[in-house]
Amino acid sequence: MNNILLNEQLKSFLNEDIGTGDLSSELVFGSDAMGKGGFLAKTDGIICGTFLIKAVYEAYGDHDVSVRLNARDSEEVKKGDIIAEVSGKVRTLLSCERIILNLMQRMSGIATMSKELVDRLDDPTIKIVDTRKTLPGLRMLDKYAVRCGGAYNHRIGLYDGVMLKDNHIAFSGGITEAVKLVRGKLGHMVKIEVETETEEQVREAVAVGADVIMFDNRTPEEVREFVKLVPDNIITEVSGGITPDTISAYKGCGANYISTGYMTHSVKPLDISFNTIGGIKL
Repeated sequence: MNNILLNEQLKSFLNEDIGTGDLSSELVFGSDAMGKGGFLAKTDGIICGTFLIKAVYEAYGDHDVSVRLNARDSEEVKKGDIIAEVSGKVRTLLSCERIILNLMQRMSGIATMSKELVDRLDDPTIKIVDTRKTLPGLRMLDKYAVRCGGAYNHRIGLYDGVMLKDNHIAFSGGITEAVKLVRGKLGHMVKIEVETETEEQVREAVAVGADVIMFDNRTPEEVREFVKLVPDNIITEVSGGITPDTISAYKGCGANYISTGYMTHSVKPLDISFNTIGGIKL
């Protein structure tokens, strides 16, 4: 986790929400009012983002809030569990409440869905990976949440891996031409992945020496046949239309990876609330 980037993002989120000041909290409570509260799981799931509780308070400028974590990232929580207990200035607790909840609910939802996909596939020989279909500004947190659910990360952005998709191939004149152009300019530390849809394309990608071959929008039966065409030194990946309802059909298909954007673009946030504990202390 890039702590410098995280702190900048959290400050931006707080500025967006608070603006020139939290009118409700500042007009009701004095600057010295102290209180306690707890983050409560309202449904079952995998918790993620607990480290943000302290981080948001500190980005807000208050380093004196006491945070007690009762659950750690990647752990399963049940409805009614108190995830964390906090105590500090009431203004801080209330002004930061929504940012913490929004982020932690989304991240926990992603972690929960990631685990569900892993469980439904039930195949330790295949790793499930995410895609770049993340919410702009939240990719670092989204991808961390995927890992907390037991899945893995694909490339982080356009800068850390070459993926030659259908449009790259079409514009460049074919798989062979595209791979040769990239190979002639690329350093040895970065892999080249090629998207394929037909047996002919798979054979061409193998012949030109792609590092990774993706079978895009292929049925489990097609994947099983395509895998036979690929030598063991080339990584294989399945992608396209993978959901909780379809992933189990790919068990035992022979591919090394299954990539899906479902766990980030179709996330259902885990229901979490913040409740006060006792009254305020002046």
